[in-house]
Amino acid sequence: MKFIDEAEIRVEAGDGGNGIATFRREKYIPMGGPDGGDGGDGGSVYLIAKENVNTLVDFRYHSVHRAQRGQNGMGSNCTGHKGKDTYVAVPPGTLIYEASTGEKIGDLTKTGETLLVAKGGFHGLGNTRFKSSVNRTPQQFSKGSLGECRTLRLELMVIADVGLLGLPNAGKSSLIRAVSSAKPKVADYPFTTLNPNLGVVRVDDLRSFVLADIPGVIEGAAEGAGLGLQFLKHLSRTGLLLHIVDIEPYGSDESPVESAKKIIHELEKWGHGLDEKPRWLVLNKTDLVLEEELETHCQEIVNELAWKGRVFQIAAISKQGTRQLMFAIMDFLDEQRKITDNG
Repeated sequence: MKFIDEAEIRVEAGDGGNGIATFRREKYIPMGGPDGGDGGDGGSVYLIAKENVNTLVDFRYHSVHRAQRGQNGMGSNCTGHKGKDTYVAVPPGTLIYEASTGEKIGDLTKTGETLLVAKGGFHGLGNTRFKSSVNRTPQQFSKGSLGECRTLRLELMVIADVGLLGLPNAGKSSLIRAVSSAKPKVADYPFTTLNPNLGVVRVDDLRSFVLADIPGVIEGAAEGAGLGLQFLKHLSRTGLLLHIVDIEPYGSDESPVESAKKIIHELEKWGHGLDEKPRWLVLNKTDLVLEEELETHCQEIVNELAWKGRVFQIAAISKQGTRQLMFAIMDFLDEQRKITDNG
């Protein structure tokens, strides 16, 4: 499922190092002459497409990227070191725009591609450069130029790793709010979600995945009813489906099992291998059932559905059980990626 992931970053190239005005001072060598060295060029900032980067979420916490300044020149005609370049990793498929004007700067489509986005300053000249037959002891030197600084807007069409399935008001939007920084609208009436919502779930410093919530699928969606049809075909690109079931539907004559079977039936009618994709059953709103009755109630649902896959119990609104679910998803996706890489 494709969505646009955006981030804004500030890139600052290093300034060029200054030249210096010095003169040789050695015993027995009168009138030694100028020996001031040039400064070093400032480091530049590049964007590089990396295969193991799949979202722009990291730029929310690290939005400023600087390259190193060039070193100043030294005596004895010693040139300063060039500033170290900075390479900023982005996912393949990232579009780069100038934030202030909207001008497109580039598009990194393949792993390993690089794009210069801020050029380092030019080095300053030492006084040796100004020596001539009529100016044997020049005092002049020049300063390095400033490195480029600019604000960029990054856009990425990302593919969700996990898709949420369920009837309207099953709790899909509540779940994505609970586990990510996405803030979809949540209300107690059907079809709260009119557009797909995307959330990046970060389970630790190095691992994250993309979770997508689509408008609720209703009976007849495979033939075009409701809002879910236009997104069903994209779910085949996800690595895992979470079937969210409200175990205590308020104001409905349908049982949780009847509701779940409607979704299963729509997946089977749609075809395209969607009904064969890995799918987990997530029983939501467990906080509305008495604790002593919860296990029996959930087991009855599982038995009536003859569910063979994994089952999780959560209360999305209070985040109960959501952490364990997210870690299980991350482990599953990691394992699937290993299989793909080895295959």
